[in-house]
Amino acid sequence: MDKQPGSAYQSGSMQRAGDRAPAGAAFGYRMGTRFPDPAFQARAGELMVDPCGVTVDRLRYEEEQAYFNELYLLAPVGYFLVGFDSTILQANLVGADMLGIARARPGCHHFRAFIAPSFLPDFDALFSVALNSQDPQTCRLQMARAGGAAFHVTLLASADGSGQACRVVVERAEGKLAALERSEERFRRIVHSAEEGIWEIDALSCTSFVNPKMASMLGYAIEDMLDQPLVAFMDEEGKGILERNIARRQAGIAERHEFKFVRKDGQPVWTTMATNPIFDASGHYMGALALVTDITETRASTELIWQQANFDGLTGLPNRHMFMDRLKLETRKADRNAAFLALLFIDLDHFKEVNDRLGHAKGDMVLVEATRRIASCVRTTDTLARLGGDEFTVILAGLDHIGSVERIARSIVAQLSMPFDLNGEKAFLSASVGIALYPPDAKDLNDLVERADQAMYAAKNGGRNRFSYFTSDLQEAACMRQNIAADLRAAIAAQQFEILYQPIVSLQTGKVRKAEALLRWRHPTRGLLGPAEFIPFAESNGLIVEIGDWVFREVAKQLQIWQRDIDPDFQVSVNKSPVQFRRDADLYESWLAYLNDMGLPPQSIVIEITESVLLEGHEQVIERLRQYRAMGLQVALDDFGTGYSSLSHLKRFDIDYVKIDQSFVATLEDDLGDLALCEAIIVMAHKLGLKVVAEGVETKVQRALLVDAGCDYAQGYMFSHPVPAAEFEKMARGGIGRIPL
Repeated sequence: MDKQPGSAYQSGSMQRAGDRAPAGAAFGYRMGTRFPDPAFQARAGELMVDPCGVTVDRLRYEEEQAYFNELYLLAPVGYFLVGFDSTILQANLVGADMLGIARARPGCHHFRAFIAPSFLPDFDALFSVALNSQDPQTCRLQMARAGGAAFHVTLLASADGSGQACRVVVERAEGKLAALERSEERFRRIVHSAEEGIWEIDALSCTSFVNPKMASMLGYAIEDMLDQPLVAFMDEEGKGILERNIARRQAGIAERHEFKFVRKDGQPVWTTMATNPIFDASGHYMGALALVTDITETRASTELIWQQANFDGLTGLPNRHMFMDRLKLETRKADRNAAFLALLFIDLDHFKEVNDRLGHAKGDMVLVEATRRIASCVRTTDTLARLGGDEFTVILAGLDHIGSVERIARSIVAQLSMPFDLNGEKAFLSASVGIALYPPDAKDLNDLVERADQAMYAAKNGGRNRFSYFTSDLQEAACMRQNIAADLRAAIAAQQFEILYQPIVSLQTGKVRKAEALLRWRHPTRGLLGPAEFIPFAESNGLIVEIGDWVFREVAKQLQIWQRDIDPDFQVSVNKSPVQFRRDADLYESWLAYLNDMGLPPQSIVIEITESVLLEGHEQVIERLRQYRAMGLQVALDDFGTGYSSLSHLKRFDIDYVKIDQSFVATLEDDLGDLALCEAIIVMAHKLGLKVVAEGVETKVQRALLVDAGCDYAQGYMFSHPVPAAEFEKMARGGIGRIPL
């Protein structure tokens, strides 16, 4: 363009930006727009000034306001912020490319240096007027890239509102159309290659634009979505939500939220939508633009985590966490309606035996079938939950009389007593059901669950395969158990435990060279208590390990005396419960050291375990028995014949003695089958190199039959009850006497 002196620049009217963004404002600009900065004007008197004539505080303020300038970052024309000395403070993408400078370091350049020399007077006049005028100024002149060709432009300059810088818009002489075409092409590439869906709707909520990602997300071709109403891609629930959202868009509210659409194939698509309303220059609603992200997989993962946190993976029932939430909700309803609810606590009888005998896979089948049977007995409005293992709960809500509770409880007991068909194998179980009522039995939720649990144990102790209501007597018994647990802690320090010894007699010689140590508790108020009255509580609170260690050391002290005074090979058996067997691993080395200090050979102690220990985890048990064997301790298998897969245990584990359970010995005189079984056990054990001890021998006939069968040892009331050490010593010295053959 040729220079035209006197008409190089002209005044123009200032256009202020509205409160709402115009349509397409995120991608465009408005010629002649001023940028008032009232917050900065109050600080215009700051004294610190940089070499360009702009205060340091002004530069800091420009950085803080950078978000405003992002509006012009992608404008199809050059946009610059220029200091007093024409230093370029900021430049948008097109402007930096137009001058061939780095946008990150515009301060290295002066805008005036890019003006063709013959046009410098026009630029200086424009710049001076723009800095001191309220109106934007326009000028046509020639510029040149750094080391490049010249090009004709139109400048639009206006003060930035602070009086310390000037905003300059540069448009090539080729005009807006070509610039907009280039801009449109650039944004077409951006929009079409975007990884997010872009969806524009008009004022009637019909689709006016979608990018390929959005169309692909819903399984449509782009042309199939255009002009379609938004509701065409929603289910009924989404349509109701849409009406509320459209009203918010029309009110100018931009927000991000989750929304479900329906794909062309009918599958749901969950998305997050960042939606912005679009208004024209006069503020009329024109539609909305949304950036859409597919979160279907993420949401599915989140739902899976929630499902796993609140529901049982095997049965699909609510777990303990969800159960407590439901119980809280139902008790609140009961309070509002002055009604009551019943809590049923269900435990499957003999489930552990079935699980151990048939395996965990069959055990899982039992739990799934039990779930189905219990569910068939209750209403769909009731809550059935699995707390863990073989424990279930049922919340019966909205009840007006107790008769329906009994009917449901009887039905559950009856259903669970029927045989379970497990792919051709039969399993026979039953159920013990405890019932607690809200609010009569408890107002606190934890107390309610605890009392239903107590009632369940009452049903189990009453013979199983039945239901029981919570009563005050059960609460008294529970308090007594809690008191016992508390008293146990003091019993060790107060030396209230005693050890009695029951002789194990050689059936060939009648000599007593072995004994079983049996623990008793001389309670200060309840007298002498047997192990069944306190061992379960010692196991539950962990004191069993400390008590077991005390028993081991006391027995070792007594053994030292008896090996010196009676027989150097005297042995004493010490019982270990399953809980003890799992928890006292750290005591082995100290036990061995203690025996060495006492001068006792390790085989002096025989550890008695029950078959249930062997069923709990073979590898762990094998390792523990290996440690016993390495120490020199011997092991006896107690109550042999009452569990499952006993023969495989004898072959697999390091066992020294087999103790025939007293239930077989008791019927030797009357049941030829039990006699034959005992004879078979004795023969088998001897072939495996094991010794056999018969328990519960009470008559001479039983003794004689065991002698004839070749049994090695016997113990029972026929010989002696458990007695204190001093009385036992007299018996051991005298012997029992050999039975004549």
